[in-house]
Amino acid sequence: MTQQVVKLDLDGVTDKAGLMDRTALALQLPDWFGRNWDALADSLSDHTVWPEGAVESGLLVVVRNWRPYAKARPDEWETAVEVFGEAVDRTPALSVVLALGEAAR
Repeated sequence: MTQQVVKLDLDGVTDKAGLMDRTALALQLPDWFGRNWDALADSLSDHTVWPEGAVESGLLVVVRNWRPYAKARPDEWETAVEVFGEAVDRTPALSVVLALGEAAR
């Protein structure tokens, strides 16, 4: 079975609030998602909030257009990378990759 792919497009994201909103939308997180680093870590590791079918097949999150946000908010981006990395370490069915290259406009 092939991993379910979720595209997390950060085009236009300039701050943590934008990152959290875009992540909640891409992953279809519940309304009660707390939009903070701990809530993000918990949600990434919590199979009950994953998109339908992802638990069985695995979840691949492809982060696109991340460089402008990383450049504008390096401290926040470093924290985001740590949160994604720790979630992957705890959750074997989860993979998070950073798409390289420029987005087509």
